[in-house]
Amino acid sequence: MKRINLALQGGGAHGAFTWGVLDYLLGDGRLEIAAISGTSAGAMNAVALADGFTAGGPDGARQKLESFWRAISESAKYSPLRRTPIDVMMGQWSLDQSPGYVWLDLMTRVLSPHELNPLDINPLRDLVQETIDFDCVRHCDSIQLFISATNVETGRVKVFDSKKLTADMVMASACLPYLYKAVVIDGVPYWDGGFMGNPALFPFHTHSDASDTLIVQINPVERKGVPKTSQEIQNRMNEITFNASLLKELRSIDFVSRLIEQGRLDPDTYRHPRIHIIHNQEALLPLGASSKLNAEWEFLTHLRDLGRDTARAWLARHYRHIGSKSTVDIRAMFQGIGPEHQG
Repeated sequence: MKRINLALQGGGAHGAFTWGVLDYLLGDGRLEIAAISGTSAGAMNAVALADGFTAGGPDGARQKLESFWRAISESAKYSPLRRTPIDVMMGQWSLDQSPGYVWLDLMTRVLSPHELNPLDINPLRDLVQETIDFDCVRHCDSIQLFISATNVETGRVKVFDSKKLTADMVMASACLPYLYKAVVIDGVPYWDGGFMGNPALFPFHTHSDASDTLIVQINPVERKGVPKTSQEIQNRMNEITFNASLLKELRSIDFVSRLIEQGRLDPDTYRHPRIHIIHNQEALLPLGASSKLNAEWEFLTHLRDLGRDTARAWLARHYRHIGSKSTVDIRAMFQGIGPEHQG
């Protein structure tokens, strides 16, 4: 078995793609997870995996992930945020034409959560508390967890200690400021971790013995053309915002690698990290931002199966490279060439 770190991005319902990736990797059994850094939906996948893994190993983790996502779908069964009959007939996953989504989108542009939701009702918080055994999560000794949120007052990333992890900390990592009030922990308000760490990679450098980091990316980095409608503009702004912190960290990793290669840093002191990325931008690009609120079981299982297939193809191509070299050329990404796989 080869040890790796997992870095799981947030992205609402699109986190079901990550569920599929994790399900395949756990079932394949050739990779040992040393640590997981997760944000928002990535944080929820992380705690579900840790809960199930502590109770029942890889099979337990797979079962917990499925039960968690099924519970999400069940809780949204009567939600007004559903596709229109025409969208269902056309096979469209977007909620752009959903009256419930249109109303919510309009209201959140006019009213803050303090005005729109003064009681701070959040069914997802109740679901997380009911489905995740945080005692199991806190006692998961074989996998380290790093859950990120954004400090509202300082704008800095906060990585919560997995040994003290609570449901509130996970909800802080997933707190979208236009939908929910900031989550206050020990007197400090937090918003979604995606603003400053989606996900955070730096904890791996000092707290994990694995040199390989596998990023499960669900927010497209590149999107050709200029967005023209208000929805397209908002969607692209979200993608850029929630990828910015990850791209900065990847650039820093490449900078350190350059210094090691040039002999300006001691390789015995500074580790040469190996980076891998699993993504399927071709399939996820057509899905607009509104589909991140689509919790229909048919959509979630569609994304899960997509994640499984993507992980299967990636592992078949790159398993031999894990432990020996990166499978993504970070340097090329920042030379305007775009991500090119090595090997």
